[in-house]
Amino acid sequence: MGNRTYFVANVEPLDVDGVRTVQVGLAIWFLTFLGLLPFWSALADADRTWWLWTCLAGSGLGLFGLEYCRRRRAARAEGRPYRN
Repeated sequence: MGNRTYFVANVEPLDVDGVRTVQVGLAIWFLTFLGLLPFWSALADADRTWWLWTCLAGSGLGLFGLEYCRRRRAARAEGRPYRN
């Protein structure tokens, strides 16, 4: 489609290991769980206690994800591939 010239910038890729992202997500899930705890009875009356357990499950899975990302970051720092 016509003469187009594309310029590609020589930019180094970001060194993103995911640890901070998982930490933020974990904090949001846990703080939401803590924020909903005072409303336990209101949630139970509305049959919405699953909200609490969802936040707790998100926090637990976030802990596993955090450990995974930390191990991967350590493996990359040593220059070896990360294997589960």
